[in-house]
Amino acid sequence: MSETLQTLPPLASQHAPWVQPSARPTVREWARAGALFVLTAVTATLAGIMQATMAAGFTEVEPNLAAPAGWLGYVVYVPAYYFLSVRELLQQALAHTELIAAGATFAAALLSILLAHEAGHYVACRRYGVRATLPFFIPAPPLFLAGTFGAFIKIKSPIPTRRALFDIGVAGPLAGFIVIIPVAALAILTAQPAPPLAGSAAAAGTLITFNDPPLLRLFAAALRVPINNIAPNPFYFAAWIGLLVTSLNLLPVGQLDGGHAVFAVFGKRTHAWVGRAGFISMALLAVLGWQWHNSPGGFLYAVLLFVMLRVPHPRAEDELTPLGRTRMLVALLTLAVFLLCFVLFPVSIS
Repeated sequence: MSETLQTLPPLASQHAPWVQPSARPTVREWARAGALFVLTAVTATLAGIMQATMAAGFTEVEPNLAAPAGWLGYVVYVPAYYFLSVRELLQQALAHTELIAAGATFAAALLSILLAHEAGHYVACRRYGVRATLPFFIPAPPLFLAGTFGAFIKIKSPIPTRRALFDIGVAGPLAGFIVIIPVAALAILTAQPAPPLAGSAAAAGTLITFNDPPLLRLFAAALRVPINNIAPNPFYFAAWIGLLVTSLNLLPVGQLDGGHAVFAVFGKRTHAWVGRAGFISMALLAVLGWQWHNSPGGFLYAVLLFVMLRVPHPRAEDELTPLGRTRMLVALLTLAVFLLCFVLFPVSIS
């Protein structure tokens, strides 16, 4: 038995008996995935322009639109106000082309992280003969913080083995994290001191603070950059969002990537208990985040995890083959990646 296990390859091989040929994407699927990617690149660039506009301290231009007299008027007022705001943003960007460059930089960095993540899943599926769609990007409204709601692939066939489940689950966040590393380094290397905030400006509105994940703090300490006093730049926003998405995906709940890893390493029962513990912990953190940081974002995560708990996790066709020492080490590496990405309270509002 031990000799048989030792002869099994650490990753899937084309000679492995469980690997079946996987259907190649059709031209129509490539066209759909490509169109969504291009559209997401546009919306992410617009989001980057908005971030650069705020970071540079440009005067916000309010659309010249009279407020409606009654609540029914808001049915027309809200979309009109939104589209006029997008138009004003584009006009300001055309007048200051450095904003367009910053927006494109943000979009390229963020989409590289998301593409690497989904490509990691997709390549692992191909290696095991698991049918899966191409990565599909989800564009978001232009004024949304990231310009995208992320990306996903859809698995269309059963997972053949416990090892396949583990490899497919961790391949995405590990591949994305590899791309995050240079983006985070560039975020610190290109950092500039934050401009002083005038008292009247500080009292005029809400101040949103992006709390730094451990990886950014480590790079700042290594490069001796005071991270608490830097002006956010396109690489910083991309790295921050990439780290947030990676940490969310690695939560050990349901069919998140972290849930796949826990299911493969510990089995169905432990996966269920760990998932419940993760949901309860996130719910408690949501309450603390609201009380201490005035941030409601934790409640969105808690709702997401609750939904994930309600979705049954698929079982692999072969769950008897042990993962082996190499994959257990990769599991520890994945845990380290999660700890480098995770921050208890990502946003503070004051």
